Amino acid sequence: MMRRWLVPALLLLVVALFVLSLSVGPSAISLPLALADWWRGGDSTAAIIFADIRLPRALLALMIGAVLGLSGAALQGLLRNPLAEPGLIGVSASAGLGAVIAFYSGAGLLFPLALPAGGIAGALIAVTLLYLLAGKQAGMLTLILAGVAINSLAGALTSLALSLSPNPFALSEIVFWMLGSLADRSMTHIYVSAPFMLAGSLALLSVGRGLDALSLGEDTARSLGFSTARLALFTIGGTALAVGAAVAVAGAIGFIGLIVPHLLRPLAGYQPSRLLPLSALGGAALLLAADIAVRLGGPGPELKLGVVTALLGAPFFLALVLRHRRNLA
Repeated sequence: MMRRWLVPALLLLVVALFVLSLSVGPSAISLPLALADWWRGGDSTAAIIFADIRLPRALLALMIGAVLGLSGAALQGLLRNPLAEPGLIGVSASAGLGAVIAFYSGAGLLFPLALPAGGIAGALIAVTLLYLLAGKQAGMLTLILAGVAINSLAGALTSLALSLSPNPFALSEIVFWMLGSLADRSMTHIYVSAPFMLAGSLALLSVGRGLDALSLGEDTARSLGFSTARLALFTIGGTALAVGAAVAVAGAIGFIGLIVPHLLRPLAGYQPSRLLPLSALGGAALLLAADIAVRLGGPGPELKLGVVTALLGAPFFLALVLRHRRNLA
């Protein structure tokens, strides 16, 4: 009975948080009046705040939270590792490196779409390197090790770019971007990133039945007609597209892909095909809630969203490690 009502309950929660996100901000406006004026094509202050500031921010929180939760659940199912998340295979770090290069080269000033393009390119390069290192028929352990190597390399190159930056103002901008935020984003960011997030999400949702079979073992999955190489291609490729686009427009926002699947897995009956859409909804709800909390943080500079999710996720991650350690003892 609980599983039957879980999807409607999560949908209702996401809708409520989305509306609340449109209503929250430093400027007090009437959401119904702003929406009505915007719909009529008006140019009042309330309509501009709604259309140019709050709507892009709420949509990005919804989309990015969904792809982070979905990709985390898919990677945990593929790697059969409860601690897996998009950063494990180097996608997040490589997307960040691509965006940092766009910053560092000055392309972001000449070409407004250079930042998201660099992030997506970095994620795709990471996946290509992953397959070159691991091979087409690689086992899950080999994929994890290759991902860790790529993650370390991308982190080192990012640090190198930061250390060599001749402009302190550019360095400050890069560092603040890497902390993760949805502030000052526009509909242009959505238009650029949404197709990649959608394509990646569809690829991830398509592997649900294969992950169900894989949970019984690789040999069982093969006997049921599922190719583990194809599952890995769709899961990792989908993660690269979706998470690469997310990181490119919002910076590093971690732990959503780790927290949400763990919270929802018992409610999904430990079945990956059910967990995938639930994690997308749960990720959207969590990131919307975190972004609302950021804006309600009181006077002073706004906290970075990546910092808030890290403060939530780090204790959760440590608790998972300790519980896993106790289970092995």
